Amino acid sequence: MSADDRYTRPAIALHWLIALMVVGGFAVGLYMTGLKVSPEKLQFYAWHKWSGITVLVLALVRIGWHLSHPVPAPLPGQPLWQLRAAHYTHLALYGLILVIPLSGWLYSSASGYPVVYLGIKALRLPDLVAKNKELATVLKEIHEWLNWTMAALVTVHVCAALKHHLIDRDGTLRRMLPR
Repeated sequence: MSADDRYTRPAIALHWLIALMVVGGFAVGLYMTGLKVSPEKLQFYAWHKWSGITVLVLALVRIGWHLSHPVPAPLPGQPLWQLRAAHYTHLALYGLILVIPLSGWLYSSASGYPVVYLGIKALRLPDLVAKNKELATVLKEIHEWLNWTMAALVTVHVCAALKHHLIDRDGTLRRMLPR
């Protein structure tokens, strides 16, 4: 595969780092909600928030990189419907990696719990909304719904990549794999 057919190294690194952070943040989110109130639960919530803010920052970097470094042209022979499905799925994934951390930040603000990035007081993020129990309830539902939507789209994305790699054997997945 030529260098022109592959994504750039920074794009590949950002893709896989964000993917790991999203899966990790989702797993921590599922685990922490089942815990009883304790210092352990509070630590998991902090890690979950740090992960979300990190994903948000990395997503902004990735979008900036994407805008300044065009993606490789589609491989020949792919049906138009698959190219369109991939395009819209990627747009939805980009949107979700921006909106989910923001929804969590809003939820945290409305709940009255500040986001203190990495536990460093100087990195306390501003509250996006005032404390409001009713709003927090709505934002929690939105945050959860968005996360389940992300889980479904990531599943579709992974299945499509595996289909291209194992069935079509067309090189699509290799374009995004580290060398």
